[in-house]
Amino acid sequence: MMALETRPFDIAEHLETEEDIREFLKAAAEDGSPDVFIHALNTAARAMGMTEVAKKAGVTRASLYKSLAEGGNPRFDTIVKVTEALGCKLKVA
Repeated sequence: MMALETRPFDIAEHLETEEDIREFLKAAAEDGSPDVFIHALNTAARAMGMTEVAKKAGVTRASLYKSLAEGGNPRFDTIVKVTEALGCKLKVA
């Protein structure tokens, strides 16, 4: 019998459009956990391309990786800039 080859699932590979990213971030925001939302921003930024998101957000790629990494503590203005670079806006409802 042949062994089944598997690989880790990465949602970033399936976020193909701005609409996909918007719905993904919306669901993460509804969770209410800052850690979940920051992790979702990381995933969405990887889906779009960290270099492109960093350029649009006006930050360096290295600082973007550091800010959105697990345990990172991004400033609120960084979260806003990255969210906008991903084609979204933060909104209070």
